[in-house]
Amino acid sequence: MTLGELEAEVMATLWSADQPMSVREVREALGPQRDLAYTTVMTVLVRLAKKGCVERRLGNRAWLYSPALRRVDLAISQIETLTSDLAPDECQATLDHFVTTCSGASPAS
Repeated sequence: MTLGELEAEVMATLWSADQPMSVREVREALGPQRDLAYTTVMTVLVRLAKKGCVERRLGNRAWLYSPALRRVDLAISQIETLTSDLAPDECQATLDHFVTTCSGASPAS
């Protein structure tokens, strides 16, 4: 599964929250630098729900969104998508690079 830039920002916002968020709260959390329309944020959240990335439930008068996936689960899904067409040796080299990078060591050249 791949996410666009705005989808990834919305997911990061939801992961950092300690409770489900409304569209308005997500929009505000994204900050003035994004200056997004309410409907844009709502559309992104609906798409993320269709992808299975977020769950939504009806609050008092608004839908509340929360992550349906842990950050690590999304990363695993993205790595699987990226490596699905690779030959076994290419896949192994890619994964070795990720492991080296994640462990804080410098990747081998």
